[in-house]
Amino acid sequence: MTYEVQKSKLLIDGQWVETAQQQLALNKFTGEPYAEISLADEQLVDQAIEAAVKAHKYKPLLVEQRYQILMKTSQLLNERKEEFAKFIAIEGGKPITDALVEVQRSAATFEMAAIEAKKLVGEIIPNYNAEGRFLYTIKKPVGVVVAITPFNFPLNLVVHKVAPALAAGNPIIIKPASETPLLTIKLCELLEEAGVPAAYVQCVVGGGRTIGEQLLQDERVAHYTFTGSPAVGKHIQKTIGLRKATLELGSNSATIVHHDADIFKAAQRLVKTAFAHAGQICISVQRIYVHQAIEEAFMEVFLAEVAKLKVGDPLKTDTHVGPMINIKEAERVEQWILEAVAGGANIVAGGKRTHNLFEPTVLTNVKKGMKVLDEELFAPVVSITPYNTLEEAVEMLNDSKYGLQAGIYTADLNLSYKIPHLLEVGGVIINDTCCYRTDQMPYGGVKESGNGKEGPAYAIQELVETVTVVVNLE
Repeated sequence: MTYEVQKSKLLIDGQWVETAQQQLALNKFTGEPYAEISLADEQLVDQAIEAAVKAHKYKPLLVEQRYQILMKTSQLLNERKEEFAKFIAIEGGKPITDALVEVQRSAATFEMAAIEAKKLVGEIIPNYNAEGRFLYTIKKPVGVVVAITPFNFPLNLVVHKVAPALAAGNPIIIKPASETPLLTIKLCELLEEAGVPAAYVQCVVGGGRTIGEQLLQDERVAHYTFTGSPAVGKHIQKTIGLRKATLELGSNSATIVHHDADIFKAAQRLVKTAFAHAGQICISVQRIYVHQAIEEAFMEVFLAEVAKLKVGDPLKTDTHVGPMINIKEAERVEQWILEAVAGGANIVAGGKRTHNLFEPTVLTNVKKGMKVLDEELFAPVVSITPYNTLEEAVEMLNDSKYGLQAGIYTADLNLSYKIPHLLEVGGVIINDTCCYRTDQMPYGGVKESGNGKEGPAYAIQELVETVTVVVNLE
């Protein structure tokens, strides 16, 4: 199927700018170009930052404006959900049914942020030992925000940065992933239609080592919000010094299936969340720990469910697993699996690659030191390991440099209360997999999975300054 190649400009200070340097964006399934994207240079990035600084200083975004813009954007997204879902499927390779869910979630996230904008208030401080003084706090925008966004949720993870920034009254500059820039440009068009003032939302496309580095080095930026690898997250934190950052980094998330679990329910859900979007989700199920008493029964159901998955064109409604983001990533995963097999791991399902399509793959007998276990795979590959005692399962799950989310299936109510205190993660999901997120929840990890929380109500608090005011009444 051939698509008309769209020419896409960048939104800078309320103007759509076409640059001399262009980048072709490719359909992730067919490899055909579908868009030609303008690339920003140093001068354009500087112009964007300068415009954002002036907007923040001289044209504050009032609360009612924030609310109206965010609500209107939510409405527009819902009206055009099929159009945006198609772009997600083409640009990111996500199956169209999942892409539609992403658009709906994005619209809801805008609405949540709009509501939170009106709830953003300070507080009166109790007067314990300050006679003649009235103490209170106000919340004010931090200033210019830079969002550096990933490819795997090219709309919703952009929205999770843009919506809270605007709700808090901050101008934001978005640098989308080079693999998926068009969704951000389309979102900017929608925000402009919704009435966002000039310079409050801007988009710059380009490489991390060029414009990304320029954005990090510029002291006029007050806050960075980033989703991506721990290596880049560490570099951001080291570069920006005492300036603020919200970092949502990698994971090799795990789920425990205890001996009292509903095997069928657990297996079916684990298959879905291990291989959704070809495993390219920050909280994809990468490690499964199954009690040895139910291991054989679980494996039978799990592998039968894996066999039902259809791999192919993301625009087809019956596709479960689409392509990985590019051939380089697919080849990396193939190499990691070969290394694991050489070290004694077994492939019990899948394992084959066709270009950037990777079969849903199940590994057993994985060991510490294997990349498929220790690193973030970000691929349709899962390992299954038996355990004898709960303590053993907890120890294996925690034996990771990451700590984003974990799941556990159990019928034991006491255990469900106990387990969040034992697991070294930012979120614990009871009787569901680690791959669960609803957009209003606080979402973020510990260890090398990052710091700070997303979710509109929580992200907004990271994007405002709390100013203490003391009035002398005497």
